Amino acid sequence: MPIPRLRNYEGPAILSYGFRPFFFFGAIYSGLAVLLWVPLFQGWLEIQTAFHPIDWHIHEMLFGFLPAVVTGFLLTAVPNWTGRLPVQGSKLGILVALWVIGRIAVLFSAWIGAIPAACLDGLFLLAVTAATANEIVSGRNWRNLKVLIPLTVLFLGNVVFHLEAYFQGTSDYARRLGVAAAITLIMLIGGRIIPSFTRNWLVRENPGRLPVSFGRLDVFAVVASVLALGLWVARPELVLTGALMVAAGGVNLVRMARWAGERTLREPLVFILHIAFLFVPAGFVLTGLTVLLPAFVSPQAGYHAFGAGAIGTMTLAVMMRATLGHTGHELSMSKGAMAVFLLALVAVVTRLAAAFDLGAGAHLIEISGGAWAASFLGFALVFGPMLLKPR
Repeated sequence: MPIPRLRNYEGPAILSYGFRPFFFFGAIYSGLAVLLWVPLFQGWLEIQTAFHPIDWHIHEMLFGFLPAVVTGFLLTAVPNWTGRLPVQGSKLGILVALWVIGRIAVLFSAWIGAIPAACLDGLFLLAVTAATANEIVSGRNWRNLKVLIPLTVLFLGNVVFHLEAYFQGTSDYARRLGVAAAITLIMLIGGRIIPSFTRNWLVRENPGRLPVSFGRLDVFAVVASVLALGLWVARPELVLTGALMVAAGGVNLVRMARWAGERTLREPLVFILHIAFLFVPAGFVLTGLTVLLPAFVSPQAGYHAFGAGAIGTMTLAVMMRATLGHTGHELSMSKGAMAVFLLALVAVVTRLAAAFDLGAGAHLIEISGGAWAASFLGFALVFGPMLLKPR
């Protein structure tokens, strides 16, 4: 279905479509938050948050940055799914304001109080979930109701994160719950758009083997992965959990091998989607090996394969393509965009190396943080003019 006609709108371009403010400000916040995290990690700086510094970092990546990008994607995709007009103008501005209020509340939660901060922070994901549900139900687009499940889990994970931090002093279940919700979204949405974009390009530019259509293997892979993630959230120490996570990684690897990604090397904008999804099976395998081979694999390896790897690179890849496509630009990667994505890969590789403690862990974390910040701030620099100006 084509992009629906916009309402008559004469306000600032950044509030004309959901992807514009949330991609732009989400990318900037991601870069700045990691720049702040590195000196926090090294003990050079303190902030007025009620969270432990590591919890603040985890929370703001999972429940601050990620929901912004997910919201930008959904507010752009749902009108295409339902045929309804997109959220824009003052209504979109309210959602942006709720997101900003949440980030400020968490940062200064030691001043305003942990409970008021939790309430303010929770408003954004609650509003986004409600708005998405309303659009899908009003448009009778029943088959896409499934995106509400991980979105709701993300909201609940945020609530649990605040409760654990308040009553226990640190988060536990909520960390895994947030990661599980994010990876489920990637498996659902990525599993839909990656084969589609790949097929479209191959039919046009490189005839031959095409991605296999969605079928029973895809359903099995998603269901098996969600079950493995559920057990990981509840009982991460079980050998069964480790075995199921490794198996889920293998099934996802088989699934993505059917998408003909190796045939898209000549089109980086498509190929990077396959690279990003590769961190999903990698995250499953490394997380499983944490249990099966604890002497060799640190839990941080799995967390960051999922987080910096799958979540970080997939959000970048989707933001790039959506920005180009919805602002009327040619769907091709510039040198600047390529540099942005390569910097993200540097951030992932160095962070995974630090997780394996190769003798320079602290320095590798600094390099990773610098590369991550340069990548996402670079996205705002390269794509900002497209997001801030009219189509």
